[in-house]
Amino acid sequence: MKITDIIKSIKDDRFNKVFRELYGNSETALKYQKERYIKAAERFSELFPERTDVRIFSASGRTEIGGNHTDHQHGCVLAAAVNLDAVAVVAFHNDGVIRVKSEGYDKFKVSLSELSPKKHEKGSPAIVRGIASRFASIGAEIGGFDMYSTSDVLTGSGVSSSAAFETLIGTIIDTVYNGGNAGAVEIAKIGQYAENVYFGKNSGLMDQMVSSVGGLVGIDFRDTENPEIRRFNCDFEEYGYCLCITDTKGSHADLTPDYDAVRSEMEEVASYFGKPYLREANENDFYKALPELRKKCSDRSILRAIHFFSENNRAVLEANALRDGNIEYFLALVRESGDSSANYLQNLYSCSKPLNQEIPLAIALSKKILGGSGAVRVHGGGFAGTIQAFVQLEKADEYIREMNRIFGENSCQRLRIRPYGGIEITKEDF
Repeated sequence: MKITDIIKSIKDDRFNKVFRELYGNSETALKYQKERYIKAAERFSELFPERTDVRIFSASGRTEIGGNHTDHQHGCVLAAAVNLDAVAVVAFHNDGVIRVKSEGYDKFKVSLSELSPKKHEKGSPAIVRGIASRFASIGAEIGGFDMYSTSDVLTGSGVSSSAAFETLIGTIIDTVYNGGNAGAVEIAKIGQYAENVYFGKNSGLMDQMVSSVGGLVGIDFRDTENPEIRRFNCDFEEYGYCLCITDTKGSHADLTPDYDAVRSEMEEVASYFGKPYLREANENDFYKALPELRKKCSDRSILRAIHFFSENNRAVLEANALRDGNIEYFLALVRESGDSSANYLQNLYSCSKPLNQEIPLAIALSKKILGGSGAVRVHGGGFAGTIQAFVQLEKADEYIREMNRIFGENSCQRLRIRPYGGIEITKEDF
């Protein structure tokens, strides 16, 4: 579509249907998204004035609801795509390069004739190169494009801005140059490949999978090549609760060793039983072997394994509770999950920074405000970052106001589950 026609269509409310599906029925949200998309289109025109035909894509952030640090052990998770997303305005060409300008970041380009990993390349350029390389390796006819993106999945907010960006790039390439043949699951695996191999971060697959697939999903990663995905329909507000996350503003700098230790310690326990991942170890054998296991593994490694076994089962129970409409049992399980992460997984703060305990503080304050209702837990990787809370609707305004007062304006976000992952906004069937 001509970019001028897209801007006119947004102003004339022709995109309202898809906006409501993605962002909800609030008139405030609708007004914000219209202004956001128009601003993105206008910014693209400033950056790439020679490009007048464009398409628009979106990829969601995600919230982990159950399964804290289980995915990298081929375990089970419960997670959802959310209404915070990354949006891209894109024009396609035959220049042999991908040019990207993301709001708040430097413009860069990736040559499609140089798709091998570059030793010192980090960040978004490495991700784009890795995704393009993987598509080329599966036979896609990769072509160039110019792209301007904007995202309200803020870096460090715990809603996985990296997975949203990876899904965005993968969706663009798959839709336009691969005929959509890869699909959402393969796009997620391609994003993880780029993050692992090109970016150098040893992540699991949950973030990319949820961002790409969309909706509320239970995922079993026993076979990571063919993960089992179950979709659920659940509106927490129908049960009298809303889902909130709070960014406690803790720094993620220098925390890579903490994240890596969780995985390596779990796998250290698994290796005692001759298995590569804890999912393949037998829980009963684990408890029987504890006297000998303690001679080989640290107590923290053992506690983290205990967390995995219980959390892996709990993620399935949480999904079943939501399927059955048993919200009180679900909330009890969320509280159990939070306790397990704190006491066994031990990812509420870094041992290297023992005086920085933003997450425990936020959880303590949340429990005070909630007064025994709802549930609160660490959200995502932990050690710094965000907490998640299920808040009774009548307490939501007070909760958000108090979290913002303590941790800064807009620290607390009220999330909505969105039904789509990576999509093209400008496709005709919306």
